[in-house]
Amino acid sequence: MVLGKVAVMARIAVIGAGMGAMAAAARLAVAGHRVTVYERAETYGGAVRRFERDGFAFDTGPGLLTLPAVYRDLFVKTGKEALEDVVGLAQVDPAARHLFADGTAVSVPNASRAGVVSALDEALGAGAGQRWGDFLVRAREAWDRTRRPLLEEPLWPNWRVLADREPYPAVPHKRLLRTRRAATLDEVGRWELRDDRLRALLSGHALAHGLDPRTAPASAAVLPYMEHAFGTWYVRGGVRELARAVYERCLARRVEFVFGAGVTRIVTADGRAAGVELADGTLVDADHVVADVHPAVLGALTDRPLDGDADVRAGAGPAPATRFTLLLALRGAREPGAVHRTVVHAPDGERELDLLGSPGGDRPVRPTVTVLRPGDPELVPDRDHESVVVSAALSTDWEWQRESTVAAYTELLLEAAEFAVPGLRERLLWHEVRGPGEVGRETGAPLGAVSAPALAAGGGRFLHPANSTRLPGLHRVGGWAHPGGGLAHTGMSGALVAGLVVEGPEFRGSQ
Repeated sequence: MVLGKVAVMARIAVIGAGMGAMAAAARLAVAGHRVTVYERAETYGGAVRRFERDGFAFDTGPGLLTLPAVYRDLFVKTGKEALEDVVGLAQVDPAARHLFADGTAVSVPNASRAGVVSALDEALGAGAGQRWGDFLVRAREAWDRTRRPLLEEPLWPNWRVLADREPYPAVPHKRLLRTRRAATLDEVGRWELRDDRLRALLSGHALAHGLDPRTAPASAAVLPYMEHAFGTWYVRGGVRELARAVYERCLARRVEFVFGAGVTRIVTADGRAAGVELADGTLVDADHVVADVHPAVLGALTDRPLDGDADVRAGAGPAPATRFTLLLALRGAREPGAVHRTVVHAPDGERELDLLGSPGGDRPVRPTVTVLRPGDPELVPDRDHESVVVSAALSTDWEWQRESTVAAYTELLLEAAEFAVPGLRERLLWHEVRGPGEVGRETGAPLGAVSAPALAAGGGRFLHPANSTRLPGLHRVGGWAHPGGGLAHTGMSGALVAGLVVEGPEFRGSQ
């Protein structure tokens, strides 16, 4: 084996069996390397899990997929069966129904600019749709400027270029005799959309990733653009089926999985990663180590800093958020015309954002809540029942170990879900609470913290650590590494790491 570019079969140890890790493992195995995945849990998928009880099944992680091309590419590059040969994909239409604080409702069509403009004009008044449509045009420009460096290429050594330049072409705004341009997503909503409901629609895309729109850079406009341009997709049987398909593709490429095998140390030799030590004391030799774990966990596995001073971001990053989820088992069939996804916006958006950033000792208030009603027969015991997932992004600073906190948010989410599900309380058989503690235990992220996609601007605080590290032979993959969280970004991280291992530091992404 030649260091840098791998010329012959290498032994590769992968820490964690998340989606990014498995995407990297499958690609590396196809390149001819011997890949073993060590996962501390007893199953694969990371945050992409499933909960089953009494014939009901629920996705406990992501419930929808955007940018399916990332996984289509993975399956094309790693075998003869295409993605659609192993999972069923269906576009969700409408993409979402939005219920605003003033009682207004609008169903947003999937991947149709003309349809979205028309729907918003009809629901919110003439001109609202055009303002949103014009915003999407500007968001596309931000996407075109950042797509390769933020999704398809390893993080540039001169990442400060991404940190200091705002790619969103904000409209000049005159205020107090001064001309300003929006620097945050919230300012885009205030100054360019000029409607509290459109502003809530925009903010909801940031909140879905645990981001505060008041601090998220204007470049976060790419988040609604991605959904608009590439559509919203449902995996039949739940997104867990996508994880199963990726896992089985890894097995077909002879990737070995060792479950119940926590890694306690990254072994080094001659100044590079040389293997891992397992919790039972077993030492495993490797030529390369790929880690799909939270940064705090990775730091504890090494005896040296993994980034130089030049790689440290301008700040500590946005305050972490977590996801609070309720799994609802309902009697009675889903009514005709029910919408797959409903977003119930907070009655007091400003208060919600205050609590997302710093809850302190204040009482909880109802947040923006997403209600998923797949209507999938594979998720229920029979046609006379329904499986529903209700979730919200919340601050990790709440005292989640207290039963009163969990009870308060359970009631608030059920209250919001009543707006989306007719007769919810009367139909409720039982509910399961998935709080930060449960998610954290499954994923290893402190209090189930949510990792957002990487964003340009914002002084670099919204970038993620590079896939390469200062320790040769050690690479980062998954939602806590470049290009960040979300199924699409996580899958792309696997492609980037595989390219860096196979081709070395000169790898510049797929063309």
